[in-house]
Amino acid sequence: MYRILVVVILFNCLTAFPQSYRTVQNSAFVRGEKLSFKIAFNSALTGNITGGKATLEVTDDNKIINGRSTYHVVGDGKSTGFIELFYKIHDRFESYFDQDAMISWQFSRRTRENSYKKDDLVIFRQNDHLGVSLSKIMKIPANCQDVISAFYYARTLDISGLRPGEVIEIPFFLDDSVYHSRVIFKGRETVKTKLGAFRCVAFRPMVATGYAFDDPYPITVWITDDNNRLPVLIESEQSVGRARVELTSYSGLANPITAKLPD
Repeated sequence: MYRILVVVILFNCLTAFPQSYRTVQNSAFVRGEKLSFKIAFNSALTGNITGGKATLEVTDDNKIINGRSTYHVVGDGKSTGFIELFYKIHDRFESYFDQDAMISWQFSRRTRENSYKKDDLVIFRQNDHLGVSLSKIMKIPANCQDVISAFYYARTLDISGLRPGEVIEIPFFLDDSVYHSRVIFKGRETVKTKLGAFRCVAFRPMVATGYAFDDPYPITVWITDDNNRLPVLIESEQSVGRARVELTSYSGLANPITAKLPD
């Protein structure tokens, strides 16, 4: 409780002087958008099994932070079915990020994975280039993101001129560290899901190698090649098998879906 109080006090001590921020044009999402996903796993030991579900929701909140309007996004994921018998997961992430500048102001996480527990609250003092967590104060680059806001910011980028192999770099703060993620553009592809076939643009984001990942680019993300930039499919090659995250429903979109092909 004391650490949370310290963070709140630091946050309220942000400078009151007017600041200059970038402006990012966003036509990809609006308040009220909700995306639901199914998570499946495949390995030599288990075969194909459905192991979890997740949601991403842009709430109707408009919390004013540092005198500026924000988007509030809640991400919730949990294990289901057979997977829960030996690996129980319930993760919740929340992000408040600037409506116009698309930079993070506040990020919290509540992670429960079997006996592993982690809770954190990060205040982004963007004017001072500082990230203040419950355990550390770190220097951060300008326009720094958290892992949730980074995804929504990426959806706003103009990728019309990208060529396969080109790289987008997005800095984000997680677990008291700053990462400069490199995202490789693969190209345009058509993917089939339970919702139908979609024209997509494919990307491969860089991750930290270690226990789960041997390859620094093990994940492929397919997003709709229209104004919504919806993530319809995510696949990752892990040390113990393959994970597949598939969009199962969507609502509250900013634009009509034009990337879906006729049945």
